[in-house]
Amino acid sequence: MKPCVEILAPAGSVESMKAAVNAGADAVYMGGSRFGARAYADNPEEDQFLEAIDYAHLHGCRLYMTVNTLVKETELDPLYDFLKPYYEQGLDAVIVQDMGVLSCIRRFFPDLPIHASTQMTVTGYRSAQILKDMGVTRVVTARELSLNEIRRIREQVDIEIESFVHGALCYCYSGQCLLSSLIGGRSGNRGRCAQPCRLPYDVQGQARSGKGQKRGADERYVLSLKDLCTLDILPDIIEAGVYSLKIEGRMKSPRYTAGVVSIYRKYADLYLQQGRSGYHVDPADRRMLLDLFDRGGFTEGYYRQHNGRDMVALKEKPSFREGNQELFDRLDHMYVNVGKQEPIRGIVTIHEGEPAGLQLFMNDREVSVTGDVVLSAQNQPLSEEKLLRQMKKTGNTPFCFETLEVDLKGNCFLPVQSLNELRRSGMELLEAAVTGTFRRAVQVEKPKGGLAERERPERADGCSQEWRPRLHVALEDPECLAAAIRHPEVAAVDLDSVGFGAETWEKAVQDCHDSGKQCALILPHIFRSEAEAYLSRHSRELKRAGFDAFVLRSMEEIIFLKELGLGEVPMIFDANLYSMNHLAEEQMRRMGAARLTLPLELNSRELKELDSSHAELIAYGYLPAMVSAQCIVRTTESCRKEPKLLYMKDRTGKLLPVKNHCRFCYNTIYNPSPLSLLGQESVAERLAPAVLRLQFTMETVQQMQAVIDAYAEHFLHGKDTPVPLGDFTRGHMKRGVE
Repeated sequence: MKPCVEILAPAGSVESMKAAVNAGADAVYMGGSRFGARAYADNPEEDQFLEAIDYAHLHGCRLYMTVNTLVKETELDPLYDFLKPYYEQGLDAVIVQDMGVLSCIRRFFPDLPIHASTQMTVTGYRSAQILKDMGVTRVVTARELSLNEIRRIREQVDIEIESFVHGALCYCYSGQCLLSSLIGGRSGNRGRCAQPCRLPYDVQGQARSGKGQKRGADERYVLSLKDLCTLDILPDIIEAGVYSLKIEGRMKSPRYTAGVVSIYRKYADLYLQQGRSGYHVDPADRRMLLDLFDRGGFTEGYYRQHNGRDMVALKEKPSFREGNQELFDRLDHMYVNVGKQEPIRGIVTIHEGEPAGLQLFMNDREVSVTGDVVLSAQNQPLSEEKLLRQMKKTGNTPFCFETLEVDLKGNCFLPVQSLNELRRSGMELLEAAVTGTFRRAVQVEKPKGGLAERERPERADGCSQEWRPRLHVALEDPECLAAAIRHPEVAAVDLDSVGFGAETWEKAVQDCHDSGKQCALILPHIFRSEAEAYLSRHSRELKRAGFDAFVLRSMEEIIFLKELGLGEVPMIFDANLYSMNHLAEEQMRRMGAARLTLPLELNSRELKELDSSHAELIAYGYLPAMVSAQCIVRTTESCRKEPKLLYMKDRTGKLLPVKNHCRFCYNTIYNPSPLSLLGQESVAERLAPAVLRLQFTMETVQQMQAVIDAYAEHFLHGKDTPVPLGDFTRGHMKRGVE
């Protein structure tokens, strides 16, 4: 049996939505006035969005709303009122990133389908299974997944899969990017990404060799990926189990949307009708897509390769390029500046002396209306030809007559106005019948106290003497371990698996225990086949080491640990497993978190709304600004499978450290300056987290010791000693994000 697929189109405006429907989209995703990850699109207000839902349904299309931002505590209560009218109107699904939003929708709108956004970084079947168990009906896979990885999800979990097939590619794994946020306060997790990946950077620190590839002086756009185009591998994607073929482009024009949708509609249908044997891509269609938008050529993305220099645009996009006006005019004429009408059948009944009647049929729906009484003609009686000509004037309605039968009896006369009113009332009734089947009534009302009503954690007022946090030290470099263990104020050491290999685990844990300290293993930031293979291969060492806890950065790792028989070991969820509100906190604890890590994008006032009594606060460290499947070393030199430290110099002269973690094959780009909360003791004390975590990534042993000493003096002993730091940042502790 041939697979069925969905062409899913982007819409940043009502005009783009209509263009997508006209061009053949099966479904459209669009943001409302709030909670969407494209805050700068021309997102419709409530009345327009409600009309858009009806428009889509009238034309056999589905409409999904993007509610895919992380939501702060104060935004939870308005969320219910925001969603309620769209739910009642018949919204087909919501696309969600925030666990609290997911929990809220499941509680109050239990029959509203939820699609897990690509911002959730779904990289395997384990996270897909967790989300399905929560009531999610579809997962949008991480853009970086291979065809085999997608196929494995489909084989293991009975859930719909949606994957990107065309449009812009983020350099970072979606949901793992803080670069725009840390640099300028515009958070990609809140729909306000400033796209720093499209800016030029000078890469410093390369070790050139004969095998390396020389980089041109104008190849400075090392983070700017080419746009995705998968026409040639569309059959492979469908056969891997992808149901929804997602096109990116909510910030682009209706013309772009229509053009891309029309091409993917053509080739999806070609494959479904003729299979592989009849599938062939016309080069003219590739050229058309490039005429619509060209960032430096296309890439097939990650479906068949893990990363690569050929996926990066490298050079600046030309400031001006001659447009294909003939193509633009054609698309406008065919899809943008035209109304779509659905074919219907009708029977008009005109009997002398009786009320006029009209029956309308569309698919399985039927409506009947009556009009004015038919008069006796004084002069020229109404003819069938004249009656058909008048009744078929459907104008701007959503319908046109495919067939219209006439039942005309007697010497009949009916004014044109009466015929128009008969047609108008019939079509309004048919429209209501079509859209009415999608209407819903809310079954669960919002509590009187609102969604934010809960038992709040008790807070210590002022500078309480009772708060004494545990200092935990997270390390990437094994050279720093001995000094960290020796420090008397360090309560626990977290070993990052990117730097600490399996051969070091058992001795490191034993050394920590011998010094009265706990020891945890930080699992990979990205859990894919490389991480699974390595940790499975060394599962014996993992069990034998006797770690006191695991620090998780991926939902995949929750089930993976259980599969290894390590599910009883406490799990600490890192900051990138976001818990921005109390509903997300509760959901994370239901997922097995013994402790959470406080979010990095909330300010101190917003953090106080959360339960930090069983949480960790990152108090020092170079924060990961981007985590990518791409590799700066491979792009600028060649892949040697050797971890190294590079720096990217931005336009302001700031140096962003970059590490390639070859063991698990991902890159981390760090913020130029380390986070420091030294001098913010009173702020931290008001939050009173259980743990202050100091993260060391590229510091020397001496630098690490100085930082630990300073934090012990300031936070544990109340001493105002000199701060051993040069340039540093407070992160979002003061400013937060919009």
